[in-house]
Amino acid sequence: MCFTPLARPHATVTDVWSSTTEVLEGRSCCMVLLNYLARKHTESGLVAGITISVPWDAHKSSDSMEEPLNWLLFNRHITRCLHRAVTRHRKILEKVVDVDYVLKARTIREFDERYTSLIFGYNSCMDYYRDASPGKKLPSTAVPILCLNAADDPFSPQTAFPVSVVQDLPNVALVLTSHGGHIAFLQGFFPLGESYMERLFGQFVHAVFEHQEEMKRACGIKEEQMKD
Repeated sequence: MCFTPLARPHATVTDVWSSTTEVLEGRSCCMVLLNYLARKHTESGLVAGITISVPWDAHKSSDSMEEPLNWLLFNRHITRCLHRAVTRHRKILEKVVDVDYVLKARTIREFDERYTSLIFGYNSCMDYYRDASPGKKLPSTAVPILCLNAADDPFSPQTAFPVSVVQDLPNVALVLTSHGGHIAFLQGFFPLGESYMERLFGQFVHAVFEHQEEMKRACGIKEEQMKD
């Protein structure tokens, strides 16, 4: 799941803010959410965003996923899933790409080089990865954003965390944990109950909807900014 729209219970949109979708949560592929917030700035139609395990730098994520153990556990399987998706739509896709060449890709990066970047009109996979990476675009965002990442996430290596960027942004909070993997964040010896990310998500949503004015002041957001 990439995005989950949230609405305030028992309230119309105009009772909260004038936006059709107020908060978006992004999991795993929430790079799209952050890029959207950066591109739209004050015109996103959202009042907040939360990301979980976002890959901040697509190039560094690919490097991490190509490490021997990560390739064996994750990269190979995901690449095979991508192969199956292409095969299902082969008759259509062979009109725009060399399907046989795409199906020889052994890594996600090779697949992106042979398929994804071409389909979306990029000159190279490097250009595609650069455009997709949200880390350096955070200064262009204009709503409160909570980002949760784990240092042991193979999809989002610690070296890519935009710590220095976030330090200068009052509207972005980056929560880093030692463990949590990729969208796991389990708690306790027998992790059968609420996970850490679920608890954090609930607290953030409560703060956004129940303490909106305090949230705006803390993030340095002025009412006229959101109306521009």
